[in-house]
Parts: sequence; structure tokens; C-alpha cells
Amino acid sequence: MGAIASVILLVVLGLILVSAGIEDAHKREIANWKNAAIALLAVPWWIASGVPLWPDVAIQIALALGVFALFAAAFHFGMMGGGDVKMIGALALWFPFQPLVSMLVIMSLAGGAITLLMLIDKWVRRQSAQPEVPYGIAIAIAGLLTLREPILNHFS
Repeated sequence: MGAIASVILLVVLGLILVSAGIEDAHKREIANWKNAAIALLAVPWWIASGVPLWPDVAIQIALALGVFALFAAAFHFGMMGGGDVKMIGALALWFPFQPLVSMLVIMSLAGGAITLLMLIDKWVRRQSAQPEVPYGIAIAIAGLLTLREPILNHFS
């Protein structure tokens, strides 16, 4: 039963990520309920996956708080939006250290590509205002790509 619940939770997470990426592309914001759902669904994910409460869950929470603090500093300096920071922090509850680092690297590369495309578009359109990069798309892509391993492992 735990494997089925795990897959269902991963699919729900994937759907929320797709929804958040689309919302950020259209509105340049990510609804708080989506970030809260991502964070809260980590708890049944830990239970369904059999993650030990001590020390693994405690380490995961500490890791997520550290990641959130790091990106909150980026928000403070105007480098990221608040919804992006919350989504990264919430996703950090789902991934142990190594997959989390992989997600952050993928996120950075996808974010850089999106930024480059937006700068090219700005140049083509001869706009003077700096583009507001929908970084939630990059976060969603990175989260989805990082999720593929746990989903595929349940079927092997």
C-alpha cells in the first residue's frame, strides 16, 4: 500500500508543479496554497516511503530550512520572487541532499535558459524595461526532472 500511496503523492506533486509553472508564466506569481500543499504533502510522502522520523526527517527539515534561508536572502536582494523562494523551500522537504543539489543545478540551468530567452525577446522587441523572469517555470522543470527517479523506482 505504501508504494501506491507514494506514487499517488508524486503524481499530485507533479501536477501541482505543472500548475505552478503555468501560473508563474501567466501571472508572474505562485499561489501560496500551492506552496503550502507541496510542503504539507511531504509528510505523507515520508510516511508512505518509510522514512525514519529520527534522524532522517529531522535532517530533511533542517536541510529545507537552510535552503529556504539561502533563497530568502536572494529574495531580500531582489533576485527572486517570494513564491519562488517558498516553492524551493517546500520542494526541499521532498528530496534528500544529493537529489536536492541536482534539482538546484537543473533549476539554475533552466532559469538561466529562460532568462536568456527573455533577454533575447526584450532585444528583439526593443524594450527598455528589464524582464520579470518567471523562475517558477525553472523550479517546476527541475522538480519534475528530479521526481522521475522516485517514480520510476516504484515500477522497477
